Amino acid sequence: MRKIGAYEAKTNLSKLLDDVARRGETILIMKNGKPVAELRPVANRPKMTPAEAVEGLRQFRETHKLRGLSIREMINEGRRF
Repeated sequence: MRKIGAYEAKTNLSKLLDDVARRGETILIMKNGKPVAELRPVANRPKMTPAEAVEGLRQFRETHKLRGLSIREMINEGRRF
């Protein structure tokens, strides 16, 4: 893992992003000799199909009840704050 100072990171951010994107490199950004941030590639997440999303919403609805409130009542309640 490469370590660089905050000033160098600010000055060379575009190049650092290229290094991370193209090479999969992880870069530790230091400030006053202490690590403050890590620049790394985003983990690849599997994408959800529309059918999986709908099923997830159905499962959520089954476990989260409105307890007799209507959507309109909740909207109006939220507007009071």
